[in-house]
Amino acid sequence: MDLIDQLRTLASRIAATKDIIQTEEATKNAMIMPFIQILGYNVFDPTEVTPELIADVGTKKGEKVDYAILSEGKPIILFECKKSGGDLSINHAGQLFRYFHVTAARFGVLTNGLTYKFFTDLEQPNKMDEKPFFEFNILDFKERDVDELKKFAKSQFDVDTILTTANDLKYTRAIQNRLAEWTLNPSEEFVKILSSDLLGGKRFTPAVKDQFTVITKRAFEQLLGERINDRLKGAMTPESSPAQELAPVIPPEGVVENPIITTPEEIEGLHIIRAILRGVVSSRRIVMRDSQSYCAILLDDNNRKPVCRLRFNNTEKLAVGLFNQKREEEKFPIASLDDLYTHAEQLKATVLMHLPAEDAEKTA
Repeated sequence: MDLIDQLRTLASRIAATKDIIQTEEATKNAMIMPFIQILGYNVFDPTEVTPELIADVGTKKGEKVDYAILSEGKPIILFECKKSGGDLSINHAGQLFRYFHVTAARFGVLTNGLTYKFFTDLEQPNKMDEKPFFEFNILDFKERDVDELKKFAKSQFDVDTILTTANDLKYTRAIQNRLAEWTLNPSEEFVKILSSDLLGGKRFTPAVKDQFTVITKRAFEQLLGERINDRLKGAMTPESSPAQELAPVIPPEGVVENPIITTPEEIEGLHIIRAILRGVVSSRRIVMRDSQSYCAILLDDNNRKPVCRLRFNNTEKLAVGLFNQKREEEKFPIASLDDLYTHAEQLKATVLMHLPAEDAEKTA
């Protein structure tokens, strides 16, 4: 199984159990140790993964780090762990800072089982930076995040390779975060830069600022919407031969159809459902077909093989429609997209109903 598939499986399990995990020890056992194992390190071999590695740091004796990944007997990656959902501010990384200083390890990881913050010493040799150069969220990751994480896998680990890209990665992510923030709340300086060539020498008054702030936000929203729809056309629609393509339906004159808009939430919902069903069928067989009333998730793009219905038109009241043994839809409210993971077993059961008996038995 590929790394990304293993991570998706772990993500499904964590999403279903994270709220009942209350202690640091439970977080280590249920969330962090499986993560380290996925990277290819044997958590049951103390010559490879050592829990509570001890070192004397200055006047502090018996300092411990939660986990140390070893290579040839020397620590290469240090882990400091907090309980599930715990605070990961730099103020809670004191032990990691001190231990980083006295070992040969070049990488430190601060984690609560959900988010993993990776640190190194880009700014000052042998002193851990206060800001991570890479963050990985087990419940919200993209393929490019997995590509970066692969560099820490046992089979690919190389200090020089990681350090070569760490500096660029750190600032690239910082700029991405800033741009993402500006799409929702453009700063005055950013609006001023964008509007300077458009004002024709006019002063940047408070009224102009308010006007262009609204315009900037709208421009971002439209640009992102267009990009998403362009990608949907290429990525979400299954390939079909020209002979299978249907002629466009032209509405009667005078009738105006409401446009069908596929939202980012529906796209993310599709990806989550594909992740849940990865061990049952190929993700390429799980297809989205949007409509005005709901977004259908189908097996093999076949209306007779519904997987579920995403009822996300009202963003304040999300719901998912699931199918029982009689193939009748039952609607369940969800507080967030993460709640889709709590319905993983029913989604798998629904897909198995659509598979031939022999295929279903192999999957089971």
